[in-house]
Amino acid sequence: MNPKMANKSNNGFVSYPELMTETELISYLRIDEVSRAADYHYVVENLQRMHDLPCIHISRQPLYPLESVRRWVEEKLAKENHR
Repeated sequence: MNPKMANKSNNGFVSYPELMTETELISYLRIDEVSRAADYHYVVENLQRMHDLPCIHISRQPLYPLESVRRWVEEKLAKENHR
C-alpha cells in the first residue's frame, strides 16, 4: 500500500481520509485483492453505475466520502444477508 494513501494508526489499523481518491477507495474495498480485472478503474465505474457507490466530484475529481462508503457496504451486506 502506498504510504501517501492511508496512515496506520497507533493500534495498527489503517486509517483513511474522510474523502478518498479512487486509489484509496480501491485499497479500502480491497478491489485489488478480490478482482481479476486488468484495470480497477472499470470495477469502480461499475460499482458506481450498477450498485450506487457514493461519489462526489470536486474540480472534476471523483472523491468517495468514507462514511458514505461504509454505509453503502453495510447496506450491501444487509441485502446479502436477507437472501
